[in-house]
Amino acid sequence: MSFHLAFVSSVHQPARSSTSSLLGNLVANRGTIRISAIALRSTIASALLLAGAVSGDCSNKLAVSYPAPVAAQGWSYQLVANGFTKPRGIQFDHDGGLLVIDAGAGLVHLSLKDDGNTCVSVDKKTTLLASKEARKRLCAGVPGPLSTPYKTEQGKKDFANRELQLNHGIALTEDGKTLYASSADKVYEWTYDSKAVTLGDANRTIVTKMSTSDHTTRTLLLSRKKPGILLVSCGSQSNEDSKARYLDSGHSQIRSFDLSQLSSGSGSGSSSSSSATPYAYLDGHVIGWGLRNSVGVAEDPSTGGLWSVENSVDGLHRKGRDIHQDNPAEELNYHGTVGGGSANKTTQGGNYGYPVCYAIWSTANFPDLGALTTASQFRDDNAPGNVTDAACKDNYVAPRLAFQAHTAPLDIKFDADGANAYVSFHGSWNRDAPVGYRIARVAFKDGQPAAARDSMDAAVDVLATKDLSNCPDRCFRPVGLAWDAKGRLWFSSDSTGEIFVMQHRGSSGGDAKVGKSVAGRRAPELAVVAFVVTAVAAFLS
Repeated sequence: MSFHLAFVSSVHQPARSSTSSLLGNLVANRGTIRISAIALRSTIASALLLAGAVSGDCSNKLAVSYPAPVAAQGWSYQLVANGFTKPRGIQFDHDGGLLVIDAGAGLVHLSLKDDGNTCVSVDKKTTLLASKEARKRLCAGVPGPLSTPYKTEQGKKDFANRELQLNHGIALTEDGKTLYASSADKVYEWTYDSKAVTLGDANRTIVTKMSTSDHTTRTLLLSRKKPGILLVSCGSQSNEDSKARYLDSGHSQIRSFDLSQLSSGSGSGSSSSSSATPYAYLDGHVIGWGLRNSVGVAEDPSTGGLWSVENSVDGLHRKGRDIHQDNPAEELNYHGTVGGGSANKTTQGGNYGYPVCYAIWSTANFPDLGALTTASQFRDDNAPGNVTDAACKDNYVAPRLAFQAHTAPLDIKFDADGANAYVSFHGSWNRDAPVGYRIARVAFKDGQPAAARDSMDAAVDVLATKDLSNCPDRCFRPVGLAWDAKGRLWFSSDSTGEIFVMQHRGSSGGDAKVGKSVAGRRAPELAVVAFVVTAVAAFLS
């Protein structure tokens, strides 16, 4: 009999059966056990290490100051960093550092101390690029969210860097050597060294002339299926932006840009061509339009399919009646693939309806419902007279899935094989009873959502606020999502200034039924481990 194998096997079994089974085997085979002192010490040491991992005995003791969100069965999570101004987009570099766009503060790099599972803490925080306001605070010695001391060498960088107001978008090339970030009106490029944790001395402007002033986040996505293609999402000028009816407005659109075709440079990522003529936003290829504020944009790694999550309109009326509490739906929209063919409404470049057509979430008491169902498009009261419900169905692209109204999806990330998409729901403001404030999983099959188009439960909670009556003031509000090299899902919470890590036991997907937060601790199994180690040591002494 192998004691080591018996022990390791036992800790993966139910707690009540594993202890009796193991000790029974030991007693039955006591006369035949031959284990050296070295092997015993090694086994017990391994057991103690496992016990530590199981117990969640972690040096990171950070905790939220509000009612903690609840993790789904099989998931654990941990607060890793706080004290940010407004963390939005996040991105891992090739050396495991986490890059954070801290809106109103700048670009921050976190070097992490990783003790396994969700036991991760910040080893060092470096400000790569401070905003104009943050630089003033640092130079004046005023305490603020940027804890890294102002670096003299950083002050020698291109003066233009001081004027940047990065607010959301971030992307890295596949080789990790070129970084892109966005402000309200521009997309910038820098060379990036993940080992030295430094940006190049000068930035290059890649895209300009994004003029909307209401929804100002410019989400960035670099295609992995077609390297060198950058997608940029631009939202609306207002709640119901009449200019978004026209393609040449540049409002409420997702466009793509071939970085290899800039007038200077070859798209290799070198920032040395800082004088290159940038694209105007209208120069880009239209991926989709009629998209009010599609903040989250993602590429399915298995198919190359492009997806976005849409934040729909507030304060909506239908046939003169206020329907805004439960309509219109937020949306999951499909946009074909990069370079996937001619621009038409079924593959790419289509109009998704805003600001004349919207998708239904709740059909209850919906005026003039007719044959409409969840995710069907319907006419807005402010639409031109020739736009009918039938025209909305025939002339505009309907969402692939609908999400509950006002939940505000802000990011979407696929897992490694494209089996699931994870969506952060920032939470409502335009609804009497709060909704959202969660991260959810949408199952995919053959490159499309597994659920039917009219499903109302396709998004299954992974992490959720238990008591929504605390929201928005005392809730987490998830924004950016990012996977690390170990398959852990990280997210930012902008209103609370925090960064978290999540992990699923065994895989990146699985059972996402909301239950008690395990937070990395499994006390019953720890007790089994400790008892077995003690008993075996005494038995063999």
